[in-house]
Amino acid sequence: AVGMATNIPPHNLGEIIDAMKALARDPELSDENLFEIVPAPDFPTGGFILGTDGANNLYTVGKGSIGMRAKTHVEAINNGRGGLRNAIVVTELPYQVNKASYLSRTAALVNDKTLEGVADLRDESDRDGMRIVIELKRDAIPAVVQNNLFKRTQLQASFSGNLLALAQEGRQPQRLGLRAALREFIDFRFATVRRRTAHELANLEKRDHIVQGLRAALERIDDVIDVLRKAKDTAAARAGIVGDLGLELSDAQLDAILNLRLSRLTALESKKLDEEHETLVKDIAAAQNLMQNDDEVFSVMISEWDEIREKHAVPRRSKILKDPKAAMDLTEEDLLANDRSIVVVTAAGYIKRMPVSDFHAQRRGTRGKAGARQRGHDDDAVTQFFTCNDHDTVLFATTSGIVHSIRAFQVPLASRTARGTPLPAVLPLGAEDSVAGVVPVTSADLQDDNQFLVLVSKRGWIKKTLLSAFATTSSRGLIAQVLDDGDRLLSARRCSNEDSVVVATVGGFVTRFDADQKQLRATGRSARGVKSLTLREGDMIADLDILPPSAADDSEDAPSSLLVVTKNGFGKRVLASEFRSCNRGGKGVTAIKFKKGGDEEDCIACCKVVDDGDEVMLTTSKGTIVRQRGDDIARQGRTATGVRVQKLDDGDAILEVAVVPNEEDVEEPAAPEPATVA
Repeated sequence: AVGMATNIPPHNLGEIIDAMKALARDPELSDENLFEIVPAPDFPTGGFILGTDGANNLYTVGKGSIGMRAKTHVEAINNGRGGLRNAIVVTELPYQVNKASYLSRTAALVNDKTLEGVADLRDESDRDGMRIVIELKRDAIPAVVQNNLFKRTQLQASFSGNLLALAQEGRQPQRLGLRAALREFIDFRFATVRRRTAHELANLEKRDHIVQGLRAALERIDDVIDVLRKAKDTAAARAGIVGDLGLELSDAQLDAILNLRLSRLTALESKKLDEEHETLVKDIAAAQNLMQNDDEVFSVMISEWDEIREKHAVPRRSKILKDPKAAMDLTEEDLLANDRSIVVVTAAGYIKRMPVSDFHAQRRGTRGKAGARQRGHDDDAVTQFFTCNDHDTVLFATTSGIVHSIRAFQVPLASRTARGTPLPAVLPLGAEDSVAGVVPVTSADLQDDNQFLVLVSKRGWIKKTLLSAFATTSSRGLIAQVLDDGDRLLSARRCSNEDSVVVATVGGFVTRFDADQKQLRATGRSARGVKSLTLREGDMIADLDILPPSAADDSEDAPSSLLVVTKNGFGKRVLASEFRSCNRGGKGVTAIKFKKGGDEEDCIACCKVVDDGDEVMLTTSKGTIVRQRGDDIARQGRTATGVRVQKLDDGDAILEVAVVPNEEDVEEPAAPEPATVA
């Protein structure tokens, strides 16, 4: 004995009938048109079907996985204490998902901390329908929790269709596509209608044969009665009717005549027999036409299907999601909130990510909070420090001129005092390579023809390359700048043609020039670049930043300034208009006067563009981080020495400054919206 499995999903009756009608009328109907009539199965429990790719596979080769998703929406419900709390409400579950089993399994995931953000789970179903309420925690993001529910629970499932059936008139098991399955049924119905018609035709001809015999007897009814009265028995009567009257009648006709009741001898009954004969002749002709004309058979089949459709067909219950975002496989990005984070890279080759919320704003001049200090590793120093959204793509430019890219959420999350993860575990860095610049970008930036990556080396060579050139990177990275012997890549920033480039030197000089095609022409990845400014003897590049067009306002209320910070902890804000835009290649102008005295000579550590309302985070070579409002740092002229922005321990120095944009400018994840439904 051989066992074979089949798993045919339920379909919508109306769609199947429409498809059979279309195939019956046009056997050469294309698959595309056929799949438009029957786009996917229709499950009695409703819910959503994720696209039509799985259904197309099922309908084409007879086997396919159909993605299903529960129907959900977000409500603001009363939490029982007079407040409101978000909740995800499930009103339709995927096909073959048991509600009680789903509730118990989901509760286990919540208790095991596998599913975060869920405060309560309960069943509020009643006679009006299903209602599963998943109450969220106060700080939970509904879109993220919902995606995790789809990923980790049966709110999203799949139906493995296997269209195996007995084909060739039930003689052989065969895996069928939609067209073949419908064709098998159409052929079966065709043969059924023909057999039924043949049976009806035989009955009609038999009845007409009897009626013709009765009509012949009624025409000579007096002679028939006379023969019957003289006959001794039934056999003699049969012989008399045939022999004496000369009527050519069959045994069936003779039996009908002998069994004729006297009431049928009236003129009215005779007329009824004539009418019945006429009707029988028409019915026989129609039946014979059905037996000879295939088109008439198809017409009968279609009319019968129409009657069934009108009586039993119902609207589709399972809606088909046409939105590309409703893919069956959710990415890691869909399961994570787009929070604001800090990424830190150290000189010893470690990297980590920390939530911005771990650092609260402090007043100017405080010592700050440890953000990268580890017990037993005081010799390590922070080299890169920036903020970004977790969904951003992060471009890492190394000192050798190579660019690698990963998603921000792929950087391991760690505490403030943790050392982090070794960079080679995250990026394919060489033994003598280190990260020189980091640029977080969004997916839209990587497709924008007016977004560029600006790179500058320690010796002042600068270049501009389209960001789209780094949309996809290999495992070994992409060459971003070709460097001279002894030169190293210093910094990387993002800009547009309307921006201005600000380059600061260690010796306290700053130059500003336009980033347009005239001053800084876009080049390919393998170019060295052009000279940004003429360096004085012993000087080198300290920092690079981009000044937007709106920052050129020279009023006291200008929204943007240049924040200049020295390694000894002094800093100030300077109006951008004080740095006149000039041609690339000049020597620059003074940006700050260094305070005299101290054990070490001071120099510029960072030069950043800050807007009103922004916060800045300063990190030192020993890993101390302080977060403060940018507005608390005094705005002074170019030649001023600045104010104390951070107190430093002995042997410590400012290493990097990162700007945290105003929270109003940070994009929050949108609440879940229903996808496009077919």
